[in-house]
Amino acid sequence: MLHLIILGISFLNLTVLSSTLPALPYSYDALEPNIDAKTMEIHYTKHFQTYLTNFTKVIAGTPAEDKSVEEILATATTANPALRNNAGGYYNHNLYFSILSPTPALAPSGPLAVAIDAKWGSLDKFKEAINKAAMGRFGSGWAWLVVQNGSLDICSTPNQDNPLMPDAGCSGKPILCIDVWEHAYYLKYQNRRADYLTAFWNVMDWDVVEVLYEKAIQ
Repeated sequence: MLHLIILGISFLNLTVLSSTLPALPYSYDALEPNIDAKTMEIHYTKHFQTYLTNFTKVIAGTPAEDKSVEEILATATTANPALRNNAGGYYNHNLYFSILSPTPALAPSGPLAVAIDAKWGSLDKFKEAINKAAMGRFGSGWAWLVVQNGSLDICSTPNQDNPLMPDAGCSGKPILCIDVWEHAYYLKYQNRRADYLTAFWNVMDWDVVEVLYEKAIQ
């Protein structure tokens, strides 16, 4: 039986899927002017939906139907590109849309703030580091903040790979991601990825990331 956990920090408890996405918890134009309404609509209803639809098709009638998304990702090798790409596309976009908000907390607090300062010296230095990872990703992919063995790290993956997959060149529990596929920003920013990254931090909700961090270190 397929169903979908509602978007938000509950994505960490994903078990099985549905072919229909729930409505966003905010309107498509709610992130204006940082992310435009048309990009949000297309990104959510076309790209995200396509990954979900294809993911459910790939696992239909297989033992993977009874596994959590994270369990599926842990065995999504490059030998099965259809599973890897669509499972990754679903998980990655779920996290991405979950951490965006029209009323975000613009800085971390509590243990996460302490951990970021200890690792990078300041929030600004952290942003510089993860923006560098995002800018350095040639072509399509993602930049990540992960928790690995209780410590924070920044990394980047191509395509729809993510740190939960084998052989991703990046490992850990994702708590923050930046989508640098062109469909995430091209309508408004064209080739100006750096401008998109600047705008991203205006709508990225640190309160959500804080909760994900606390779960990841438990």
